[in-house]
Amino acid sequence: MPSTAARHDVFQAVADPNRRKILKLLADKEMPVASITEEFPITRTAINKHLFVLSEAGLVSSKRIGRETRYTLQPEPLQELQEWLSFFEVYWDKKLSVLKNYVESNDE
Repeated sequence: MPSTAARHDVFQAVADPNRRKILKLLADKEMPVASITEEFPITRTAINKHLFVLSEAGLVSSKRIGRETRYTLQPEPLQELQEWLSFFEVYWDKKLSVLKNYVESNDE
């Protein structure tokens, strides 16, 4: 039976702007759900759903401390995004180089 550790695709998980903002919030510190919710104009239930997707993609971990659930960023799965994006950097570098040459040749 397949592991449930990463049931959601990392790309799908970061596709939502709210989830990207949650990841940024957690980049510097561990945070409880209540503190995360204060940063958004959406309900705690919606935040919990976003945290579930991030958790299923392996991007956050949670732990219970008393009555509070605290979340921490797990950046390792983001390496997959970095590798995918770095593949396309060479194309952007070429395009920017051509643009630079074009602009400089028209300045003369």
